Amino acid sequence: MNNIPLAERMRPRSLKDYVGQEKLLGPRGTLRNIIESGLIPSMILWGPPGTGKTTLAELLSKIQERPFYQISAINAGVKDIREIIEKSKNRGGLFTKKNPILFIDEIHRFSKSQQDALLGAVEKGIITLIGATTENPSFEVINALLSRCQVFILEPLPIKALREIINRTILEDLVLSKKDIIITEDDALLRLSGGDARKLLSILDLVINVMDNNSNKIEVTNKKVMDVVQTNMLMFDKSGDLHYDIVSAFIKSIRGSDPNAAIYWLARMIEAGEDVKFIGRRLIILASEDIGNANPNALLIAKSTFDSINIIGLPEARIILSQCVIYLASSVKSNSSYKAINKAQEIVQKTGNLSVPLHLRNAPTKLLKELKHGKDYDYTHDYSNNFISQEYLPKELTNTSFYIPGHNPKEKTLRDYLKNLWKDKYNY
Repeated sequence: MNNIPLAERMRPRSLKDYVGQEKLLGPRGTLRNIIESGLIPSMILWGPPGTGKTTLAELLSKIQERPFYQISAINAGVKDIREIIEKSKNRGGLFTKKNPILFIDEIHRFSKSQQDALLGAVEKGIITLIGATTENPSFEVINALLSRCQVFILEPLPIKALREIINRTILEDLVLSKKDIIITEDDALLRLSGGDARKLLSILDLVINVMDNNSNKIEVTNKKVMDVVQTNMLMFDKSGDLHYDIVSAFIKSIRGSDPNAAIYWLARMIEAGEDVKFIGRRLIILASEDIGNANPNALLIAKSTFDSINIIGLPEARIILSQCVIYLASSVKSNSSYKAINKAQEIVQKTGNLSVPLHLRNAPTKLLKELKHGKDYDYTHDYSNNFISQEYLPKELTNTSFYIPGHNPKEKTLRDYLKNLWKDKYNY
């Protein structure tokens, strides 16, 4: 029994033991009304980790005594889906209360083709799909599948629910109930959990195991919790201060052109269970913010990396991330694009909506032409080298420079090219 994680030992066995999500499962909860109607639709459960998505799916299958299949989008493919669909056919006919429930954890990690494979079975009622996701399903689930599912939002558990879980665990768990455990202070437990029941129980289990030295009493205080957890912070701080510190160190190492440090922090994030898509998104931002036109290929590689890790998933995605991180860290750097948009936005905020010069305005109608919209505009392709010097900024901002090319070989070429075109207009 000790080998089974505490969170698994305390997983609710019935709906009355399910804690939290009052908006969904309270007396007037939308999902409770659906459950009581007897016909459970296909659905997407959207919420942070540890809010009870998997447990709720299992309980729904038990309530209606339905066959229950569970797969994870991290390691399942189209073949696994089709096998389950074949097993599910002819088990009680279409759209009956006894059709199997297929629960897909982290459904947002499925590719479009994998999600497409579910459509027919969901539409015909061969299976009832319950997908769990921590990401916005509007972005991560294809429209065709989303339109066939109800979306229910699960929220981080409130303090009252977390305290109920702690008290119930100490009283009812077959292992902990045999110990004399006193929770003198619970602020640290609650704060570190972040509304995640699984994380709460993992921390509680670790703290008690560390403190249990065969003494008669185990007293849990804020200081003891922090002393224990700080030595195991990698496991428990995915969304806390250390999480952001590690991300910061990761980005600054790449920006500082240190591939060795960057790979170390990448490994720290992967080992801590960081979502690879989060890492991928940060690399895309960095490729533009810190490298930009000093090496335009950086953005292409970062975007390709993001697409690739979505297709591949862990554990192999770590190799793709490693390649990208080393490339970005080893690349020449420039933040000129970042500074250019910052300056432009700052001026827009100060000057407001300045008038568009008449020669740059669109003139699709006779009236607008009579008002001189588009008059005196020079079509650049009619001129030598596809360029003619004319004003493109509002008159109040004439000669204002936003883009200052960085001091690197690629942008030196851009600087020389722009100076040749504009002469002294923008001080290139």
